[in-house]
Amino acid sequence: MTTRPETSLAQRKRQLVASELTEAALQLFAHKGFDAVTVDEIATTVGVSKRTFFRYFASKDDVVVQFLAGMGADMRAGLAARPAGEQPSEALLHAVSVPLAACGDHAERVLPVVRLILRTPSLLARFLEHQAQWREELADELGSRLGLDPEADLYPRLAAGMALTAFDAVLRRWSAGRAGEAASAPGALIGQAFALLAPALDGPAPSEP
Repeated sequence: MTTRPETSLAQRKRQLVASELTEAALQLFAHKGFDAVTVDEIATTVGVSKRTFFRYFASKDDVVVQFLAGMGADMRAGLAARPAGEQPSEALLHAVSVPLAACGDHAERVLPVVRLILRTPSLLARFLEHQAQWREELADELGSRLGLDPEADLYPRLAAGMALTAFDAVLRRWSAGRAGEAASAPGALIGQAFALLAPALDGPAPSEP
């Protein structure tokens, strides 16, 4: 006899409650503004207690921040999966395109969240903190691909920073448009951005000093 089915059922239940809290919170934030929504209101909308809310999220900020949590891991995994010997611009383009493609595929749901993050000072600060962490992760992965030490060589961090600057610029441009504007879709915009960056990223091959 095993407890695995019960464990799996419990996990699914937790995921369902977390998803319901997230969806309710994001809808309330989009409708009323982030600062006007309380944790009590989110919990009441879902039909759970405030105490239950805090089992899943440390604060209402964390509802939105969890939207960001997987992006860095997706980028690094995307970069690690690229073929060895591929030009850095191509590898980095594909890496940052992973979360952007997800944004574009679910634009009606995600676009209000992106706007919320970029226009709410406390959430924007958390977003920038995540970007700093992503830069280190991408620099480490790029250094491994190229045989460079990010602590000793400028290239990995510079390249990762350029890629994330493009990522940030695309999200800001996308958030200024409408979800249905094909020309402003994240996938199209990141391609345009990397067309500008590629000459710098793929210049003379980086090497140890």
